[in-house]
Amino acid sequence: MNSAAVVNFAPQKGSVEIRQLPRPQIGDEDVLLEVSHVGICGSDLHQWTADHSWHVQYPVVLGHEFAGHIVELGSKVVTWKEGDRVVSETAAVIDPNNPMTRQGQYNLDPTRKGFGYGVNGAMTRFVRVPARILHRVPDHLPLEQACLTEPCCVAYNAVVKNARIEPGDRIVVLGPGTIGILCAGMARLCGAEVAIVGLAQDAHRLEIAKQYGCEIIIGDAKSWAIDRDGLGCDGVIDAAGASVTLKIALELVRPSGWISKVGWGPQPLGFNLDALVQKNIRLQGSFSHNWPIWERVIALLASGRFDVRPIIGGIWPLEDWQDAFEKMHRGEIVKSILKPH
Repeated sequence: MNSAAVVNFAPQKGSVEIRQLPRPQIGDEDVLLEVSHVGICGSDLHQWTADHSWHVQYPVVLGHEFAGHIVELGSKVVTWKEGDRVVSETAAVIDPNNPMTRQGQYNLDPTRKGFGYGVNGAMTRFVRVPARILHRVPDHLPLEQACLTEPCCVAYNAVVKNARIEPGDRIVVLGPGTIGILCAGMARLCGAEVAIVGLAQDAHRLEIAKQYGCEIIIGDAKSWAIDRDGLGCDGVIDAAGASVTLKIALELVRPSGWISKVGWGPQPLGFNLDALVQKNIRLQGSFSHNWPIWERVIALLASGRFDVRPIIGGIWPLEDWQDAFEKMHRGEIVKSILKPH
């Protein structure tokens, strides 16, 4: 039985189309997941527009933010049953003997392959998933919200694990995309005062960030950053990824402050890093997530303490993927979600 899938088939711009693919065959330690909802990530858009900076195994089914129901179990899977409501992490292929994996940081295994670029992802009806990366979704948490656990985990890692926020800190977030807004919300949850910064064309997305209790700034954030004592903000989360935003972050942050960089960008830096040295700043990269982060984020979503509903701009059937991509790409909405069947 074939199912429609959104496939990125070549490295050229616009090389995404609907194709019919057979139902995946699962291994002994896998499950077959029937996808209920799948979020469109900025990385999916970057592969569509061909301005990404990571290796892609073409052709590949896009989609790594997904939730659904188990419909088939591998012979060695013992902790799950058919019908279970689940979300999946993104680390589809890892090396169990890699030192990073042995430390529980399999997200940093250099041989790791993720859904939607390294192996087939979830913009289709059925996806093969290793049972080791499944997480149970509480019955009262709708799957259209649960499918956004993954970007919330990216934000949690950037804000909670890879930064050092204390209640009362002043934090600037650069970039009001999905990750930027979720990072701002996480920083608010940590007790920080937060300003999120964008451009004039980001006005709609900045208004959505207001719902997370953030100050919104179009353009220069210097006056807000130095408002307390003239030295700058305590930390900056760079969720935009362009070279210029890292330069801005270095200007905004106070001496002995920190920058958590979560945004990707292939452009080389066009400036020196002397300010990093002179101001004694900690520059921290933040990539992906692991098991305990997922468990905490699901608890936050299920309890209502963290709400993804403000960022959801709509739910589209799979065949309307291009409309969903374009609306998100133009900045009309923050997050598009596809419903495969």
